[in-house]
Amino acid sequence: MSQQAASDSNHLNRRWRPALMSFFLRRVRNHAEAEDLTQEVFARLLTDGGRPSQSPDSYIFQVAMNLLRDGARRSKVRMEYLRDAVLLDEQDAERLDPSRVVAARDALGAFITGLDALPERTRSIFILYRIENLELDTIARSFGISKSAVKKHVMKAMAMLMAQVRDFR
Repeated sequence: MSQQAASDSNHLNRRWRPALMSFFLRRVRNHAEAEDLTQEVFARLLTDGGRPSQSPDSYIFQVAMNLLRDGARRSKVRMEYLRDAVLLDEQDAERLDPSRVVAARDALGAFITGLDALPERTRSIFILYRIENLELDTIARSFGISKSAVKKHVMKAMAMLMAQVRDFR
């Protein structure tokens, strides 16, 4: 640390530390956290080139309030995450971890590759039945085939897609 920076740091510490500690202790009621916040104010002031010449009191306490707001936002995000995690645990829902996300994306890619490999008519019937949820009768009429033929196309597509995804793994 340069001599000027050390001098600035000592001046800030002597002049503002008691007031900032009191300010933070009234709000956070934790001495260690108040100490950390006070040091963070000093660090920000020193990296910003010191305090402004006009109204340094309001500037320093504005920095302090911003630190409290930032901390409150972070705390809120953490609390929401923990609440959601507890809800997931209560519902026996599985957590998303990066490896599962990648595996699911890869499996989806294999499924899409398998879908593209299907004959056009079989693919269209499968999509209409399994994805668009159209009734067998409706699909059969639109293709001019029987309901059992629609079922056979769907079964053929399912078998080919399952094999594609199984081969992927």
